[in-house]
Amino acid sequence: MKVLGLSAFYHDSAAALVDGGEIIAAAQEERFTRRKFDPGFPAQAIGYCLEQANCGLGDIDHVVFHEKPVLKFGRMMRGFADFAPRGFWSFRQAVPLWLGGKLWQKRQILRELEALFPGSGHSAKLLFAEHHQSHAASAFYPSPFDEALVLTLDGVGEWATASVCLGKGAELVPELELQFPNSLGLLYTAVTQYLGFKVLSGEYKVMGLAPYGTARFRDLFFDHLVDLKEDGSFTLDQRYFDYCVGQSMISEAFGALFGQPTRRGEDEPLTQFHMDVAASLQAVTEEIVLRMVRAMMRRYDQRNLCLAGGVALNCVANGRILRETGVERLWIQPAAGDAGCALGAALAATHQHLGQPRRAPNGTDAMKGAYLGPDFPQPEIEARLGRAGAVSETLAEGEMIARTAEALASGKAVGWFQGRMEFGPRALGARSILADARSETMQRVLNLKVKNRESFRPFAPVVLEEDVSEWFEHDGESPYMLITAPVRAEHRLDTAGGAGEDILDRLNRVRSTIPAVTHVDFSARLQTVSRRTNPRLHSLLSAFKERTGCPILVNTSFNVRGEPIVCTPEDAFRCFMGTEIDMLVAGTSVLDKARQDPALQLDYKSALDPD
Repeated sequence: MKVLGLSAFYHDSAAALVDGGEIIAAAQEERFTRRKFDPGFPAQAIGYCLEQANCGLGDIDHVVFHEKPVLKFGRMMRGFADFAPRGFWSFRQAVPLWLGGKLWQKRQILRELEALFPGSGHSAKLLFAEHHQSHAASAFYPSPFDEALVLTLDGVGEWATASVCLGKGAELVPELELQFPNSLGLLYTAVTQYLGFKVLSGEYKVMGLAPYGTARFRDLFFDHLVDLKEDGSFTLDQRYFDYCVGQSMISEAFGALFGQPTRRGEDEPLTQFHMDVAASLQAVTEEIVLRMVRAMMRRYDQRNLCLAGGVALNCVANGRILRETGVERLWIQPAAGDAGCALGAALAATHQHLGQPRRAPNGTDAMKGAYLGPDFPQPEIEARLGRAGAVSETLAEGEMIARTAEALASGKAVGWFQGRMEFGPRALGARSILADARSETMQRVLNLKVKNRESFRPFAPVVLEEDVSEWFEHDGESPYMLITAPVRAEHRLDTAGGAGEDILDRLNRVRSTIPAVTHVDFSARLQTVSRRTNPRLHSLLSAFKERTGCPILVNTSFNVRGEPIVCTPEDAFRCFMGTEIDMLVAGTSVLDKARQDPALQLDYKSALDPD
């Protein structure tokens, strides 16, 4: 039974194809359109998924949308009614949009499918899952557990902002739900706006900024904004927010509470105040999540936990769950945001609607390393690069690994384009920029000269799975870069400095023997690599270790600020030529920057909007 899942019309549109419970393909539309967070109908992602499965839409048993628009419309109308007359003008703007199309998304989806695949008879095949059902299914069904608790946390679906389910075999039973307007995801987004970052885009910047501050506003959050219960449920005081009825996440009372107005975007400098607000929000987020998890474990006596939803991308909270709650095994959907709902919708329909049995997990997850996107055979890579004007040299496997390891050891930044593209927001060694984690200057170089982004943004280490416990306070795998762990004490070099010190001074301190991946609080967002899931990257790390004694590289996404992660060899070459990346390795083809035609260089800084 082939099922196609879709997520669209808000942000992070995606498509995923499941056949008999096996995940065949999944990709975000932004990777094809090159429009970051593309909300449009995922036409190209659908085309890719069908091509990967070697089928047409007529061969699909069901198409499943990731949420129910009618329920969402009902929630919006209820919100306007509850807050009337305050939301009258928003009501006047919203209703025509919904009545003009959003409420009739079934028609829109069918029109889009008919335009792509005329006469394929898909009308009877269209199903709708609930948003948090999609999140929960994406978390449990691919997990390595036969039984587990499932916690989903995001902004809002139809009504739910958080949910608890119990998974066993092919069953996934909803148990508890927190409803709008009380939302941890919306609280995080509200503070993101207050700190001057883009909503639905800059939340990860807030998480990266938090370690530079102290949580001195934690009590202010809990005294005024968040009424937190022992079980982790909470209410938000809506006097300080405007997302129910207005065009902003926060009201004027929010800035008055903190004593400063909203930061005016990227042009206004970040101060210690902003860092402290970020740190306080992070502390509040962690407290809420930890209470939820502990209460769930007491109630259900289950030590396996699955997570999904945008809040599940908070790797600092995830690390604390693993270390502090008694959870024995934790699995997080790598595409935890709304893109992953396309996959979850397909899996929910497969197991819950069609009654298909779930394959035994056998101790490993079903995500195939999250390598579910397009790949390109070596001859095609060479042909595409040649048409783009690239000068490349194709080497034998061993020689390519050796040359790349030598380049990394000598301090070069390497674009690494290999195999199937990752599904989700993290680059996991298929569409990555790699560099030497031992370098004292690499973080600044990558941020400012390659990624064109804020200097405070941290980078993640990719480490051989068998060596992770020798370098970090973590034992076991972390393949999806979703858990933060401290660098082991014996690798730390500096404990001086602290909050209140200039951000650049703190950033430039050499804190460990792997300073390029050690955040200011001595933490690191881990990705472990096994020979089983990514043999080529494992070989590169092993070769780098042989030369340097260090089994760790910087791994950051192969893109620049404001651009989606690269998808095709042409995308990789353009990014290579628009940045100060020194070498591009695509398959076994190696490209040195010095040998490229200077006329092909690009100015990415002016070509892309900031994120």
